[in-house]
Amino acid sequence: MRLIDGPVSPGTISEVVTKGRKNSDCGAHSLFLGQVRRDLIDEKQVKAIEYSAYEEMVIMEADKINKTILSEFDDVKTIEIIHSKGLVRAGEISLLVMVSAGHRNRHQKPAQKQLNLLRISYRSGKRGV
Repeated sequence: MRLIDGPVSPGTISEVVTKGRKNSDCGAHSLFLGQVRRDLIDEKQVKAIEYSAYEEMVIMEADKINKTILSEFDDVKTIEIIHSKGLVRAGEISLLVMVSAGHRNRHQKPAQKQLNLLRISYRSGKRGV
């Protein structure tokens, strides 16, 4: 789990994908990118979200989730999570999750569970701008 300042850049996405393909034990990768939406809230359009987090707690929670996924799904080889902190504008990426598994039919279910668990336990401040 990494927290980074600002949006997840195309270079960071490329770095994670490149790192994943170097693991020759993996035959499948599930990549999720979360993007800030330009929602309408209280008749105001969201232009950005400002994320804040207690880093040590977030990293501990992410590690617990990763251990849960790795113990429950024996074909999962690696999990990468990158989340933004600070200002992320509408249309920019704020979350990257990549789950790599040995076989193509065994990466989607753990990836979905990973996202659901992150959503439940990730305690970040999130303020629309």
